[in-house]
Amino acid sequence: MNIFRTLYSCIMAFIICGSCGQDKSITAYRGQVKFETISISSKLAGRIDEIYVEEGAEVKKGDTLAVIDIPEVNAKMKQANGAIRAAQGQLDMAYNGATQEQLIQINSQLGSGEAQLDFAKESFNRMQAMYQDSLITQQQFDEVKLKLDMAKAQVVALEAKRAEATNSARIEQINQAQGQLDGAMGAKEEVISASKEKYVIAPTDMSVETISLNEGELLSPGFILFNGYKKNSVYFRFTVPESNVYDFKVGKPLTLINPYTKEEFGAKVSAIKQLAQYADITSTAPLYELSESIYELKVVPVSSVASQSFYANATILIKQ
Repeated sequence: MNIFRTLYSCIMAFIICGSCGQDKSITAYRGQVKFETISISSKLAGRIDEIYVEEGAEVKKGDTLAVIDIPEVNAKMKQANGAIRAAQGQLDMAYNGATQEQLIQINSQLGSGEAQLDFAKESFNRMQAMYQDSLITQQQFDEVKLKLDMAKAQVVALEAKRAEATNSARIEQINQAQGQLDGAMGAKEEVISASKEKYVIAPTDMSVETISLNEGELLSPGFILFNGYKKNSVYFRFTVPESNVYDFKVGKPLTLINPYTKEEFGAKVSAIKQLAQYADITSTAPLYELSESIYELKVVPVSSVASQSFYANATILIKQ
């Protein structure tokens, strides 16, 4: 029995000693590798037709990530083209005036009106003589005079109609037709712009981390389809307690070290801000008092680190 107790005591002592040794290596200046994140969504609703990339893929700016089927775009395009043709026809009519067939019809109506006017004049002359001889009443004479005035008005109206048909339209009519055409052209440009939204394009060089939907699923406007990290945007995030934050200033040069590759490189503090929640702490082994305020250091490399490999949320150390 004593042997087991002795053995147990030795094991516990070894564990405690090992823990003490690890405490000496723990540093408050542990941070994580971060990249500027980027989210890609669609402005229009549609069904995902094809996805050309997989999670973890490295893509270039301008690469097509996915194609969305938006059937409404085709219908809107047909409507826009129809409106353009109708507006263009109105504008052509405004510039060109009436057709030859319309002019023939107007001239025929004018000839008929002039014949009626001649007959009304003859009737009026006869009735006027009879009225002067008191052979007809005042009412009969007034009726003949009214018919003459109506025939004159009809001829004047037809002559004005022929003049309008012969000449180009008024400037107001031309402007109205031009406005309709401009509106139809604007509607078509809007549809063309919407049709480009069927292609989901990488806005920058990036690494695709997550894809939210699969082919055949419905994508709603504003829903994030791709999440990723912007390449060449690496920075480092450290959290320090208020007791240590005064050791740092914005612009202060630092030396960072990758604990796994032992690579060292220069960096500087670009921003310091207070963290509102303890859960936001980045350091993997924080040596903080719960009563202390916690601050975040954003540290950026001062020279190119393209030759080094970094992985998101991997550990990075400040060399002391």
